[in-house]
Amino acid sequence: MDYRVEKDTLGDMHVPKDKHWGAQTQRSLENFKIGQETMPIDVVYAFAILKRSAALANKRLDKLEAEKADAIVEACDEVLSGKLDDHFPLVVWQTGSGTQSNMNMNEVVARRASQLLEEKGSSQSVHPNDDVNRSQSSNDTFPTAMHVAAVQKVEDQLLPAVEALRATLENKMNAFEHVIKIGRTHLQDATPLTLGQEVSGWHRMLERSAEMITESIDHVKDLAIGGTAVGTGINAHPRFGEYVAEEISAYTGKAFRSAPNKFHALTSHDEISYAHGALKALAADAMKIANDVRWLASGPRCGIGEISIPANEPGSSIMPGKVNPTQSEALTMVAAQVMGNDATIGFAASQGNFELNVFKPVIVYNFLQSSYLLADALVSFNDKCAVGIEENQERIDAHLRNSLMLVTALNPHIGYENAAKIAKSAHANGQTLKEAVLESGMLNEEEFELIVDPAKMVSPSE
Repeated sequence: MDYRVEKDTLGDMHVPKDKHWGAQTQRSLENFKIGQETMPIDVVYAFAILKRSAALANKRLDKLEAEKADAIVEACDEVLSGKLDDHFPLVVWQTGSGTQSNMNMNEVVARRASQLLEEKGSSQSVHPNDDVNRSQSSNDTFPTAMHVAAVQKVEDQLLPAVEALRATLENKMNAFEHVIKIGRTHLQDATPLTLGQEVSGWHRMLERSAEMITESIDHVKDLAIGGTAVGTGINAHPRFGEYVAEEISAYTGKAFRSAPNKFHALTSHDEISYAHGALKALAADAMKIANDVRWLASGPRCGIGEISIPANEPGSSIMPGKVNPTQSEALTMVAAQVMGNDATIGFAASQGNFELNVFKPVIVYNFLQSSYLLADALVSFNDKCAVGIEENQERIDAHLRNSLMLVTALNPHIGYENAAKIAKSAHANGQTLKEAVLESGMLNEEEFELIVDPAKMVSPSE
């Protein structure tokens, strides 16, 4: 491989000739050979949005020559187009402030901007620290990139996925509105409800999760930029953070704000921790919905079998004809991963020593992973499972007829204790509830049919 020599404050470094990064990126590559987890591309793109916005803000404040600022913007736009993805190789497991990822962006943008200027016949060159990183520190740029990436991922990918599944469940809720089935609590028979009512619980989970995620992600729109090293804003114009937030908002179409207290913004990640709590709540709901679906579809002959789900692929390498609830399994595994990510984020967010939290890369890595895993899994579950859910009326009716918990309707007429005796007698003697009631002599057949009507039991009566 051909190399060129790049310099930093520690000396010379050999950098591959075909890469735009410089000495500090190369040092990070050589010093942190840890794991396979590279910095998410969402963070890279968020950094590019930040750097172009910072250049425009510095230009507005007369802190950076227009020619250099415009070249930086053009280079950042190339990054955002995906053309330069191969120039951002760093792993998550680096300095906890994300300094090396910030410098990776500074070096790549500076080199590419300098090339663009040279192509236009300019004698100017762009410096990674003095120009691309002007008015900035890794301590305020990395948390800013974290927030921009998090907001974009949640609003542009996760919330639409939640909405798609919610819409599907609303359709199913309406389609199953009059399908009366037996309810279950503690995995035991309970009083009846409609399948539509059961699905409405799932539907409301997604509605409420979307509301909580939307509320929580708004806090993440506060940006640390302008705080520089420790929150004082040293080396930055007092309005720099405000102007950068305006530029980021204009580019993304999202209402980002300069954080009111930069000391908080550098050392605390409570906004992301809080927002991930809403993702965890969504994961918990997704776990419940997926588990309900696979229980209700269990069988086909020896399980509950009250609904059917699409048969997407063979379920066994040894049992011919077996079909498994694979979409439920994938979604529940994702939910488990999100639960683990929440523990990591919570602990990492607690490590804000003095003026800086130095667990930033692992926080954003786990937040973004939770976001895209949930989004992808919900889309997959919706498209490959939920849209194809159908009721099994014959099975539903059989379970409803056989349930002893219809006896609950008798409580107001014969009392709780008498109703319990009848239920226990019917179970012990293998009788239907009706047979046990008539044998007891407490009610006649006409009275029983009038009182024990599942259709009357699925909605409150006056």
